[in-house]
Amino acid sequence: MASLIVYSVLVVLFLTCGAVMATKENDQIIKENNCETKMGFPCVLEDFTSIFETGSISNKCCGELFVLGKVCHSALVKRTLENPLFKYVSPATIIAQSIQTRNNCLALINSPSPSALGYMIA
Repeated sequence: MASLIVYSVLVVLFLTCGAVMATKENDQIIKENNCETKMGFPCVLEDFTSIFETGSISNKCCGELFVLGKVCHSALVKRTLENPLFKYVSPATIIAQSIQTRNNCLALINSPSPSALGYMIA
């Protein structure tokens, strides 16, 4: 339960507190693309965990990640990295993990599900 609270606080920071420290470029991208409204909180939490911790991301959240889009995802990750709470985190590692999360989702979305194969055979 405590870890859920910690993750919740980090996700809120991911979406809000970084705005004060964010570069104008990232802020502009996020604002112009309505980035903060394109992904539900549970999926933001999964995405954040898969990038900043060790975790996986569900099919549903992979779908939301692609609705969010590469530009928004990148801007939100970069804005989070600007937060002082993450000053000891390697930006290169986090950006690489962010790209890996997107690539894993792409592979998951592009691979046919067993139920889809059943429909194709029938």
